Amino acid sequence: MIGHLVERLRSWGRPSPRARLIEALHLRINEAARQPDLYTGLGVPDTLEGRFECLILHVILVLRRLNRLPEPAADVAQDLVNSVFLQLDSSLRESGIGDFGVPKRMKKLGAAFYGRAAGYDAALDAGDTVALRAALARNVLGLDSPEPAHDLARYVEAAAMALARSDLDGLIGAGPPFPSPSSFAAPRAERGASPARTAP
Repeated sequence: MIGHLVERLRSWGRPSPRARLIEALHLRINEAARQPDLYTGLGVPDTLEGRFECLILHVILVLRRLNRLPEPAADVAQDLVNSVFLQLDSSLRESGIGDFGVPKRMKKLGAAFYGRAAGYDAALDAGDTVALRAALARNVLGLDSPEPAHDLARYVEAAAMALARSDLDGLIGAGPPFPSPSSFAAPRAERGASPARTAP
């Protein structure tokens, strides 16, 4: 399903004004997910896998808000998902993966995306910080212990709260109000070295 969608998106011509708005929103989310303090202060591994996990975490947070806003927010949410998967498809092809391998990898990435969205949503909805730490440690940090995700979980909870105060015009106009990751990083002396994962 995702493969057919991506091919259909690739066939589109010149971007419409709506498509340009989605591109701008997607770009702002990319920029938020690339903030250096997420990697140096909150423990996200600076690897291909770590950057992917950080990106989809931020996308999921924005989608979480869009899915709670009135129409046409649901359409914006779907367009954003389409844009994200189109970017992932392009990245895979640029990395040298052949046409036969891309659909299989996209299916795997799609399953990871929706699985993480369900897990993060459930933890945030329940106010379950322990479950959120465990999910972030497992998915983003690649660790079994939830404790190293303490600061990242605080950042995610603050981001969800900030986004909850945003309306659709604000998200598309000013962009998602993600907090500064540096505000949630423990002093360097208090942080232990976290083992980085090997990129896939």
